[in-house]
Amino acid sequence: MSAEDVKILGNYYSSFVLRAKIALNIKNVKYENIEENLMNKSERLLKANPIHQKVPVLIHGEKKHICESLIIVQYIDEVWSSTTAPSILPADPHDRAMARFWAAYLDDKVQFNSINLEYGDLAMNGS
Repeated sequence: MSAEDVKILGNYYSSFVLRAKIALNIKNVKYENIEENLMNKSERLLKANPIHQKVPVLIHGEKKHICESLIIVQYIDEVWSSTTAPSILPADPHDRAMARFWAAYLDDKVQFNSINLEYGDLAMNGS
């Protein structure tokens, strides 16, 4: 998979974008980083994420657009599951469900100094 096939629409300061980039790096997936100006959103971003119009957006090929960082991480883990890289989410279904629960809970409910904790703090354990 070449970098032309995988793109991340993001912003340097977004912890949610960083989460997606970490997942891609764990899986050794080459990608093109496309910086977005969130004050002046590009047509590409508006088309790729018409509902929320925010980053990150993973573009896989030209037709698959995946939005929301937790969903992007899950997608990356499933699509590149046959690589020699470790799994991002736990293999056990219960443990995987618990990791997803706590990651979503932290994103939705818990903030420290207005910065959300990262999904990777719980789920990217390589087991």
